[in-house]
Amino acid sequence: MSTRKRLRVVCIGWGAINRRAAELLARRGRPVDIVGVGVADAARSRPPVPVGAAVVTSPDDLAGLTPDLVVEAAGRKSVAQWGPAALAAARTLIVASTSAFCDDALLPKLIEAADRHGSRILIPSGAIGGIDALASANVLQLDDVLHQMIKPPLAWTGTPAEKNFVLAELRARTVIFSGTAREAASQFPQNANATVVTSLAGLGIDRTRVELVADPAATTNAHRIVASGASGRMEILLENLPLATNPKSSELTALNLVHLIEQQTETVTF
Repeated sequence: MSTRKRLRVVCIGWGAINRRAAELLARRGRPVDIVGVGVADAARSRPPVPVGAAVVTSPDDLAGLTPDLVVEAAGRKSVAQWGPAALAAARTLIVASTSAFCDDALLPKLIEAADRHGSRILIPSGAIGGIDALASANVLQLDDVLHQMIKPPLAWTGTPAEKNFVLAELRARTVIFSGTAREAASQFPQNANATVVTSLAGLGIDRTRVELVADPAATTNAHRIVASGASGRMEILLENLPLATNPKSSELTALNLVHLIEQQTETVTF
């Protein structure tokens, strides 16, 4: 019988991603308890939180929940708001809204807080994979990294793409944005978090090239990452089903959070 204690988790944000992760964790029966949910407004109508979880509205409330792990998936503003307190209260913080790191001062601030409290920051791979290979190649030298995101046209609804394209009328594969990871994540914060993950593992936010593509033939949310350097060339392609409750995100984003959370309870990890 395992003597490991149950993992106490606080979710920051109770949107589609954290709700899906919590649902899967409960279904899988792992030694994980959602003990709290941090939100901006406790009075706002939302789906019920897990039984026994406290709803808190201030980062100052985190310490009282004695979490082992804080999982942020509430949007880029929440990272700066909740991050320092999370690193003081818990030994680990998972940051899903990586577009927040377009603010160059934020990550060093969080690292300083983590060093001060003996905690750490985990950056989830989210909707993409192969980040370990990309980071490994960067040990020697990377020369070029391109991250393409390909989605059905209507998946770009509610983004700046609507200013330049009539998405419902696109009949051919169309590049709706081309630029750096910083520009992509700044202009498409709900869509392009994954490009920041790629940049953090590789060439950085200003040297990683990004193309956002609307493709009428697409039935999935796809990521194509092409990198070359001193160790050779790699090409990674992922075709993800969208999250049922939020088509702007991929199911794999929630699944990756589940995997990272469960890793904290396991003896052997990969």
